Amino acid sequence: MKTSSLLSFLIVFIFVTVSNAQEDLRITSKDSIVQKSWIIGLGFNAVDDSGNVFDGLLNIDSEWNILPYPSRLSIGRYFKNGLGIEAIGTLNKYKEGKIVDEVVITEESNYYGLDARITYDLNKIIGETGWFDPYVGIGAGYTEANNLGRGTYNAVVGFRTWFSDSWGLDFSSSGKWAMSQNNGATNHLQHAAGVVYQFGIEKGLSKRGEEKQELLAAIEKERQRQQDSINEVNRLKEEALLAERLKREREAAELAAAEKAKIDAENKRKQDITDRINKLGYVYFNLNSSSLNGKSKGILDALTVILNEIPTLKLKITSHTDSRGTSKYNDWLSQRRVDKTRGYLISKGISEDRLKAEAYGEQNLLNECDDNTYCPEEKHRANRRSEFVVDTF
Repeated sequence: MKTSSLLSFLIVFIFVTVSNAQEDLRITSKDSIVQKSWIIGLGFNAVDDSGNVFDGLLNIDSEWNILPYPSRLSIGRYFKNGLGIEAIGTLNKYKEGKIVDEVVITEESNYYGLDARITYDLNKIIGETGWFDPYVGIGAGYTEANNLGRGTYNAVVGFRTWFSDSWGLDFSSSGKWAMSQNNGATNHLQHAAGVVYQFGIEKGLSKRGEEKQELLAAIEKERQRQQDSINEVNRLKEEALLAERLKREREAAELAAAEKAKIDAENKRKQDITDRINKLGYVYFNLNSSSLNGKSKGILDALTVILNEIPTLKLKITSHTDSRGTSKYNDWLSQRRVDKTRGYLISKGISEDRLKAEAYGEQNLLNECDDNTYCPEEKHRANRRSEFVVDTF
């Protein structure tokens, strides 16, 4: 390879590699994350104060208390370092018949909770996803449950999933431990699910986005340095591509012309064979007869000459009747006629696989002589025939 060609190849290779890398490193919305925001939430809460939480964690019907309307309101401020501060208010109702403190209660009682907590975004550890935010947290609060007030220590695990920068869903489960159980207050679980709205958003690039941005700047600088050489290579490449395209178009045109000529020749040959066969005429039959008369045999003898002359020729023989007689009878009669016609050609040495046969009865009349029209014998005779169609040649 000449030195200039090698240089051109290397420049093109570098350009393509750089271009592909730049495409892969494009800054997208996935590289932009919310770093600081306010979040408010509205949803539902479920309280499990059965006293045997871990033995019947999902005994929803007998142990969970849920109101049929939104019963949880929260607001929080979240920071770039992953920490968040939240205030949460909840209300609920312990319903008659539910298990509370391992006893089935016989009357309803109200539940109120006011809690504050600090959370940490686990994406800071596992990596930013942009749409899925798992978190853990601790806090404290005051709860009145089963007619007993108590301060609580809280621990929470949950996640938010975002449909956009502003809207998402929040799911969490909290353990709430009574600060003092001297008055009979017990520990319980509180689950929550709701809609969250994020506002006061401050966005920035994720760590991966910052790395992409730095690399893109370096790539752009290198690309600019090489632009003049690349432009020259592109010009030479375009000239070569144009010459190659013109060559392909010329070859394609020649192939198309040759293919057309071949098809035209085949069509002409087929038409010539068809004209020779049509010139022989049809094989006609007498009324209610499938016998071949002398004239018909003469036509078939002449057809045999053509078949022997063209060994690749294959025919389809179709036989027909006039409209007189029942359709069932005419189907049977035309089948006999086509069998006799085909059989005669086979007797003359023509291979069976060169002759297809189809019987149509009175379906394909050549004139108006159907069951409802009077016609003289001469017109009926025109329909009592065997025809020959070129299949392959």
